[in-house]
Amino acid sequence: MPSDPLARRDDAALAAEIAAIAGDYLCSLRDRQELSGKALGAAGDEGANQRIIEMLRRERPDDAILSEECADVGHRASARRVWIVDPLDGTREYGEGRDDWAVHVALALDGIAAIGAVALPSLGTVMRSDEPSPLPAAGDPLRMVVSRTRPAKEAVAVAEALGAVLVPMGSAGAKAMAVVRGQADIYLHSGGQYEWDNAAPVAVASAFGLYCARLDGSPMRYNSADPSLGDFLICRAELADLVNNAMEKTTPHS
Repeated sequence: MPSDPLARRDDAALAAEIAAIAGDYLCSLRDRQELSGKALGAAGDEGANQRIIEMLRRERPDDAILSEECADVGHRASARRVWIVDPLDGTREYGEGRDDWAVHVALALDGIAAIGAVALPSLGTVMRSDEPSPLPAAGDPLRMVVSRTRPAKEAVAVAEALGAVLVPMGSAGAKAMAVVRGQADIYLHSGGQYEWDNAAPVAVASAFGLYCARLDGSPMRYNSADPSLGDFLICRAELADLVNNAMEKTTPHS
């Protein structure tokens, strides 16, 4: 019987285990109350990243890694298997003692975010692409999750067109998982992100049957030379046409 808790795990189980371990570390660091604010966020980012990279290098030494917090590991540009991680998504929220922050661990296979886990450590849960469950009923009125500090004007315009209620929230992972968990119905983002901000959320959301695509309708592709990935729509599948039509009507045309 192997003593290592990560031994013999498949990719999905490994992603969930790593996300949970990093989340536990971040909660422990914050609970010690030795740091706060930006200093806590910086220490959390560094420590969680170190743990994630060490576990991936040990368990999947032949895979490439793309992380927000360090240089690329492995021959990423030509790799078919690339782990895309954000050790602490929502650094500001974490440093402020809020619960809307997350840990992202995804595996992109040939450019597709195929496997992922999003830990919501303050809520004591890990959402996994290999453990989908039926979605709760849609809200009435519909609910659109937006940034709590800088909601995108495009999202606000679409929400107004749909009569949707705005649900302000922190990190990208927390927003996407709010749709997965039935706390919101739509997450429309147009303000700029990177692959590590949304790879794991997209992997999980897709597994739960949600619609995930760029705002122009093209697929979400990963492991690009330029890791910026700035716009997308995550929503209940039955709302995709409704939201896309509202975007078309509210977007200015030159």
